[in-house]
Amino acid sequence: MYNNQTNKDLLSSVVTASVGAGIVTSFAVSQGQHPLMALAITVIAALFAVVCNRFGLI
Repeated sequence: MYNNQTNKDLLSSVVTASVGAGIVTSFAVSQGQHPLMALAITVIAALFAVVCNRFGLI
C-alpha cells in the first residue's frame, strides 16, 4: 500500500546493528565467552545487518 523502505544513511545502520549485536554479545561475555571472540561476532553481525539493509532484504 505504501513504500516503507526508508533511505537511512550508512552511519545509522551501522550504529543500530552494532547496538543490537553488542547487547547479545555482552551477555555472552558475562557467561564466560572470550571478549575477542565476542567482538568478532559483533562485527560480523553488524556487517551482515548493514549489507542486508542496503540490499533491501530486511
